[in-house]
Amino acid sequence: MKETTSGSVSNLAAVARLAGVSASTASKALNARSDVNEATRTRVESAARDLGYVPNALARGLMGGSTGTVGVITTDLEGRFALPILMGVEDALGIDRVLTFLCDARGDDARERRLVEELVSRRVDGIILVGKQTDVRPSLGRGLPVPVVYAYSMSDDPADLSVSVDNVQAGYMAAQHLVDSGRTKIAHISGEAPHSAAQRRSQGLLNLLSDRGLELTGQPMFGDWTEGWGRAAAALLLDSGREFDAILCASDQLARGVLDTLHERGITVPTQVAVMGIDNWVVLAQNSRPALTTVDMQLQKLGRVAARRLQDATAGRSSAGIEYLPSSVVIRDSTIPRL
Repeated sequence: MKETTSGSVSNLAAVARLAGVSASTASKALNARSDVNEATRTRVESAARDLGYVPNALARGLMGGSTGTVGVITTDLEGRFALPILMGVEDALGIDRVLTFLCDARGDDARERRLVEELVSRRVDGIILVGKQTDVRPSLGRGLPVPVVYAYSMSDDPADLSVSVDNVQAGYMAAQHLVDSGRTKIAHISGEAPHSAAQRRSQGLLNLLSDRGLELTGQPMFGDWTEGWGRAAAALLLDSGREFDAILCASDQLARGVLDTLHERGITVPTQVAVMGIDNWVVLAQNSRPALTTVDMQLQKLGRVAARRLQDATAGRSSAGIEYLPSSVVIRDSTIPRL
């Protein structure tokens, strides 16, 4: 008759007794430790099968140093960018059957610190910190007993590892698409000037124009990240009298507002003016009229990469610095090339 087991230490002892080894040797064998010979490992595994023993993840972690759990803290759980990153993290960790504790800091630094302390007390193998924007943020410090990877937002400590999007490349690719589509008089509407995303996307645009011997129409128009500012900025641009055949917007929301104003003024898109966004907010971009060409920031991929980097760190293969990931252009109707 089999003994009833559920992965406890006492049930491990039953496996050890049946296999004729100590409990510590049985634990090493079941955790694939290299200091157990093959014959002993086979005997222990056979005893575990006979008893229906399933190792408990937490008990295994207490003895072997790993609990198979990772803490994920976001500062913006309801936000546009956090959710696809979290999906990518889950995709990568789920392959190895690693469970995640998902926590929302709600943009509160004190709450974030408490969550970190709680996750460490629960013996997570590591922490992924997902920010709400691509600006640099304060590091959690170097004294934590587990590795930390910063995703989207970047740590201000060069000893930390951060994984983020390459906003310069995103702006460059967007401008490249517009120029390759026959547009040479490009205006630029962006979000809040202090934000890293606004500055770096504008820089990418300017870099491409310089490489092609072109100049920006006017100056970058900074405001906020809303459709309202997109509408207002487009009106200001039209009223300025400057000639332009394309508007590169630093976000899809801005682009939606621009499309509204151009439609109200009787300007056809893309025949007269091409409009392009950045972010690939799919629901918004696909339902724009016309459908919006944009840059996909590959946020799920970012989450997967952050998870893999954390797994590397927990395995002793840690790295440091900022890893920027490339984006890709998604072409829709708002930038049909000129023939």
